[in-house]
Amino acid sequence: MKWTALLLAASAVCQAQQFSTGQAARLVIGQLPYTAQDPGISEKVLGSIGGVAYAADTLVVADSNGIGGSPINNRVVIYKNVGQFVPDRRAAFPQTSDRCNACVGTAAVVLGQPDFYTGQIVDSNVDGTIDYKDIPATAADSLRRPLGVAYNGRILAVADTDNNRVLIWKSLPTVNKQPADLVVGQTSFTTAKTGTSATTLRGPEAVWVDDNNGLWVADTGNSRVLYYGEVTQNGPSAKFALGQKDLNSDQQLAAFPDYKTTARTLLSPTSVAVSGSRVFVADLGANRVLIWNQIPTQTEQPADLVLGQPDMTSNVNNNSSELCPSNGTDENDEPTYPDRCGRTLEMPRAVISDGTRLYVADAGNDRVLVWNSMPTETAQVADISLGQLDLELNQASDSSEPRRVASTDSFRTPTSLAWDGQNLYVSDTFNRRVVLYTPGDFALPITAVRNAPSPDNYAKGRIVLGGTMEADYEISVKIGDSRVKNSDGTTADPTEYKYKTVKDDTFDTVVDQLVAIINESDPYVVAAPNHSSQAVVITARQAGNDGNNVTLSSSVTPSTAKLTVNASGANLTGGQDPSLIAPYAIVTVLGDNLADETTPVADLTQPLPKELGGVQFFVDGLQAPLIAVSPTRILAQIPVETIDATSAAGVLRVQRKDGSVTVSAAVAIPIIGQNPAVYSDQSLDPQPGFAYHYSSSATGTISVDGTAAGGDVIKITINGRVTEYTVQATDTLVMVRDALVALINATDPEVEAFPSGFYSRLRLRARIPGPEGNNIPYSATAASGSSVIVTAFNSTLCCSNEEGAPVTADNPAVPGETIVVLASGLGIVNPQEARDAMTDGMPYYGPALNDASESVSALAGGKTANVLFAGLRRGSVGIYEVQLELNPDLATDPQMQVTIAQSFQVSNIFTLPVVKTKP
Repeated sequence: MKWTALLLAASAVCQAQQFSTGQAARLVIGQLPYTAQDPGISEKVLGSIGGVAYAADTLVVADSNGIGGSPINNRVVIYKNVGQFVPDRRAAFPQTSDRCNACVGTAAVVLGQPDFYTGQIVDSNVDGTIDYKDIPATAADSLRRPLGVAYNGRILAVADTDNNRVLIWKSLPTVNKQPADLVVGQTSFTTAKTGTSATTLRGPEAVWVDDNNGLWVADTGNSRVLYYGEVTQNGPSAKFALGQKDLNSDQQLAAFPDYKTTARTLLSPTSVAVSGSRVFVADLGANRVLIWNQIPTQTEQPADLVLGQPDMTSNVNNNSSELCPSNGTDENDEPTYPDRCGRTLEMPRAVISDGTRLYVADAGNDRVLVWNSMPTETAQVADISLGQLDLELNQASDSSEPRRVASTDSFRTPTSLAWDGQNLYVSDTFNRRVVLYTPGDFALPITAVRNAPSPDNYAKGRIVLGGTMEADYEISVKIGDSRVKNSDGTTADPTEYKYKTVKDDTFDTVVDQLVAIINESDPYVVAAPNHSSQAVVITARQAGNDGNNVTLSSSVTPSTAKLTVNASGANLTGGQDPSLIAPYAIVTVLGDNLADETTPVADLTQPLPKELGGVQFFVDGLQAPLIAVSPTRILAQIPVETIDATSAAGVLRVQRKDGSVTVSAAVAIPIIGQNPAVYSDQSLDPQPGFAYHYSSSATGTISVDGTAAGGDVIKITINGRVTEYTVQATDTLVMVRDALVALINATDPEVEAFPSGFYSRLRLRARIPGPEGNNIPYSATAASGSSVIVTAFNSTLCCSNEEGAPVTADNPAVPGETIVVLASGLGIVNPQEARDAMTDGMPYYGPALNDASESVSALAGGKTANVLFAGLRRGSVGIYEVQLELNPDLATDPQMQVTIAQSFQVSNIFTLPVVKTKP
């Protein structure tokens, strides 16, 4: 095979920017790999976390939460020398023997626990309260559900929420369970009283220490933010309160449930941050973020700006009818609105600024919104959404989204944020991790990484004509989209295309007329003629799964017509998502300005380089083997190590010819066990598969099924000669097959036998190559009452051709013949010896007899094609060979549609020329 055929034409455009909507996290702390969701506890594993803080090359994480996540580890962990494990954004990932070089961080100190493997056992009650077990007495070195942390490089503050206090360390702790130096909200380290006064707190959830060592506290239970200044003694009095009229009142509690929302009030704030002259508060209960453009100096000082609401008096979660553009009308012609947009918020839990950009953890929408410059208008729309693919989607809660649960580009309730100058740290509570989002020099498309053999899959269907052509038959073809709805919610009627036959019409002219009529105006499909099959081939205009929503039907009148017009199905089929990637797959990375040169395609029979044309591609920090690079696409192999993940993060690093280095924002790569894709010529439509004739000698197949039971007698008859085998008590089906192979090879003069690589099948092959071996009769039987079942797929050996010769229109396949197609994305193979031989970037030299761990099926011309082998091709990197025995009853079709499938994943549709009798 010419490997240059892998370099398929594709293009994509991406806009250079910093953060980009839909990008993935570059690094993860607390889980291995990103998507593990391990509920353990150690110096490397986090539970359902809360607050995060960064300063002076140190990361602090509150390993507890207040929103029902588990486990609650009741500790604060400190990571020192962060720059040693968080690489510069333009640096290459250090290559180690670790599974995930992007999964980083080993904590150096733990507070609230004696070691990294001890956590307090807690139970969550139905009413949301917590029952603590084995919790030590309240003391300077103990914690009860700490939710917030703050560190300014000098002072460490921890919101010890269920102890109704804030603990302060005057310098960064250096030993485990180090006691705090000061306490705020209590008069001593041994009390945990609640109150509403200048010296008490009620469930504080967040803290901030400003550049002057001034302490700010989000006193969540009292619906206020307190400012203390620098704390120098236990139990200090707050200097002023935001959100309340004085230091001794909770107006919201007193007015409940008729509390009012104004520029002066707060309702359960969960975050406070200071940047320059501004103060930011996440006003959780009012579904908004408040901004003071000058640092407040007095109690009840009103905010200057609100985000998430149209004014200072609104508090509706996702207030889309007031803030979002309409997306249509309902059955009463009233405007409808999306569930959310870039102006709305739902239960925002954190807000910070890096001095230029503003970041909001919009927890209820499972996203982090980014404003690239400081907002200056009420309800200003965000520029970027991290954790979502656009500003209207919530992929964590939308069950129709296939890419969910844990992913490298999504959150499940982000609750806290921190910034280190290059990376945004996000506390991803229900995924039990801290994810680091890094702006890139350029962005990759959201689905940049795709199966290389078929980066765009289009759903297809057919309208097939048959019978007798006569004049005055009216043919109707209806094409629609099941997603298009009327104003009352019902599915919109499809568009009907009609043609009335005339006297001189032939099948060819009618096919051409239908093609012309459909292509003139249909928005959903493109039609093409297949005269040999008397068919109109219908192809969706939209690639991927969307094309499967196209509906198709046909009819002919009158009902007594001798002409038949049949649609292939109620919907087009075959549209699959090529961005779902299997471990070990060959992929193409699409984009713009990805490299400064175009390199030749590497020889897939040789070890692959990991840097090519100045390009490196990292997957979870693992340097991926490269096949070719160009400005618009990269060909690479996904590391087999990703088998344990549901999503990986890809980063392109490019050494430019001028000596500079540019690095992409990370892109999510959804990982799936298998997603088969067959190599075909993407430049033509329909796409002819790269298929090859299997054998220069005629072949046949016998399947051994059922149950191997001792005493069963099997007879294989070849041209009148009988080979008999009696099943032994210890035999398996594979052992029975292998015994038959050995007997045939030892005794039969015309035919040799060998095992198939799939199921317990055996293949027969004429010893003499060429047409002389065709039509040798064979059959298989088992004695009456046997548990074992043997089945001959044909009655004679069939279809010798030049082994390895391409299947072409001049040398087509024939019904019953075995052909070979090449594929990618079939996933892990068996046996273990074969799996162990799957090495990234290296030609496979494991057992020749291996098979994909998920079984493979195939359809050709609408009939089952027997899969005789589906496994890795020896001597090639990442290439799977699939041997298909075509059904002997196929009709002639120069563009026969073929697919292979594993589980629910169906390959791209490719075509083969099949001729019933060769010319």
